[in-house]
Amino acid sequence: MPKRLQTRLTELLDIEHPVLLAPMDRIAGGALAAAVTSAGGLGLIGGGYGDADWLEAQFGAAGNQAVGVGFITWSLAQRPELLDQVIAHSPAAVMFSFGDAEDMVCKTRDAGVRTIWQVQRLEQARQALGAGTDIIVVQGQEAGGHGMDRGLMSLLPAVRDLAGDDQAIVAAGGLADGRGLAAALMLGGDGVLMGTRFWASAEADGAEADKAELAKAEGDRTVRTKVFDLARGLDWPWHYTGRVVHNAFSEKWHGDIEGLKGDLAAQQAAYAGSAPDDFETRVVIGGEAVDLIDSVKPAAEIVQETVAQAAALLSGAGARLATE
Repeated sequence: MPKRLQTRLTELLDIEHPVLLAPMDRIAGGALAAAVTSAGGLGLIGGGYGDADWLEAQFGAAGNQAVGVGFITWSLAQRPELLDQVIAHSPAAVMFSFGDAEDMVCKTRDAGVRTIWQVQRLEQARQALGAGTDIIVVQGQEAGGHGMDRGLMSLLPAVRDLAGDDQAIVAAGGLADGRGLAAALMLGGDGVLMGTRFWASAEADGAEADKAELAKAEGDRTVRTKVFDLARGLDWPWHYTGRVVHNAFSEKWHGDIEGLKGDLAAQQAAYAGSAPDDFETRVVIGGEAVDLIDSVKPAAEIVQETVAQAAALLSGAGARLATE
């Protein structure tokens, strides 16, 4: 059992380790969320674009483990009843990402549920603080999936300076092991939220071929793009791009978005008609941290290795101080 790292996050959520599962749409199901919670972190089910029946099934799959749920904010605004559905389950926390979540945070907090707001800008952090958000996730552009264009290295300490000492802050983006956790703590974070690393886990939903493709990918081959939102007919706000593993489809259209729009119906049909394992066409979502992932592991092993490595690094940090 790894040493415990006690932070504002572990105290606030009453968890053993400062590790959160990113609520990846259709990847972070109840089984994965429960596995992360059981290992001492907190698992968040990926509420994504909103499916009431799927959410119910995932709460069932989580069993008696305390789990939370994460929503895409602009999508949840189109189906606000889903928040009521989730609150009725008394989740450990509800996370909001990508849009104005102030009213949702207030409603969730008033129901006695912990709130998490993911931000990519200082102005968003100011709004999250003003809404009384319990936990702010600071997401760097290194992250897989949707996000913006600021790097975590400077954004995280800037949000800490803005928020002060008492606010719980979590780092996200390009983090896949204990080195990232230790660095996040030194930069002002209280823990990490990891997505790509848990996507390549035994309990993650999705095809094993997708996980294997992710495990062999390289960070140099990832790119932030709008191509796959258009190809899949997803109406994302334009300032959010998605980091994915570059393939033939994205290489063709990434530099010619207007051309893709001009041939959109045919390209959407071609994408939809491709085989699930046609990775030159189908999107594999992954962050820059794919360089640090070479195998698919159980979620509990990922949590334990991450915390043990971080604890060892922090324990040995004093050796770097020069003596007189």
